[in-house]
Amino acid sequence: MNILITGGAGYIGSHVLKALLERGNDSVTVIDNFYSGSKEALITLESVGKFEFIKCDLSDTFSLREIFKTHKFDAIIHFAAFIEVFESTVKPLKYYLNNTANAANLINLAIEYGVGKFIFSSTAATYGEPESGVVSEQSPQNPINPYGKSKLMTEWILKDAAAANPNFKYGILRYFNVAGASSDGLIGQNYPNATHLIKVATQTITGKRESMSVFGTDYATKDGTCVRDYIHIEDLASAHLSVLEYLSSNDSDIFNVGYGRGFSVFEVIETAKKVSGVDFKVINASRRDGDPAVLISNADKLKTKTNWKPKKDSLELIISSALEWEKKLK
Repeated sequence: MNILITGGAGYIGSHVLKALLERGNDSVTVIDNFYSGSKEALITLESVGKFEFIKCDLSDTFSLREIFKTHKFDAIIHFAAFIEVFESTVKPLKYYLNNTANAANLINLAIEYGVGKFIFSSTAATYGEPESGVVSEQSPQNPINPYGKSKLMTEWILKDAAAANPNFKYGILRYFNVAGASSDGLIGQNYPNATHLIKVATQTITGKRESMSVFGTDYATKDGTCVRDYIHIEDLASAHLSVLEYLSSNDSDIFNVGYGRGFSVFEVIETAKKVSGVDFKVINASRRDGDPAVLISNADKLKTKTNWKPKKDSLELIISSALEWEKKLK
């Protein structure tokens, strides 16, 4: 299968690239503009397998069309997007232009050039602030920030495009909170300005930050902090391959990707202190705009309809792999 990965130098994209290469797929093309992606990750992955890299921004429709003209892609795995929830509340147009408009152009080219399968990196943020905190794929989607809205709009575009084009199928993966690094230590999260909790905790443990902040301690949760469903990056990567295989003999579908259990911010911090043996400094701060109190997946559909089986369902394992990776970074 000839596969295009957009944003393949990024955190999740590079781990999916690694998983494909390890399965012997040598017909993979990666495009990335290195906005948050890592050149070092791609260089490292050259030792794992063969792939082609093309530097391109999805807003460059001329160059993107030339790529489609010269490659016969069977499938696209689309990651290239902005992902910072708080930033989306202050720069919404940045998110709508990249996450939605650029995605629409990519989908248009995919259909024009006969790409049969499209795997979309969506998000649990499309659910907004669910009443129960636990969501299935059928739960109402009421995103509370432009990031979630930009992803939901792309889901709508995919559904309409597939309905109008019978030979085009999609797999939408709604991620929950992704963390950790590859178990062999080859790649991990390189983005230095990341706002993700476990990444920030490991940076604080390793002295790259003097302290870390907890944004809101007055939520209606067991300890007042937000509760999230954390998934190991390698389990998330394998889910993409499982859904890609699923589409070979099934219709378009949507899947939550998580473990189905939540940890509060304070629980994650205490686990990070336990794993590292470091009692790092934590500061309580006010809430950030756009953060729901509780967001946990019901991922039963992914487990029952595909061959996906999570192998790293452990908060301690997730944090320890992230920490070992952070120690390697300069």
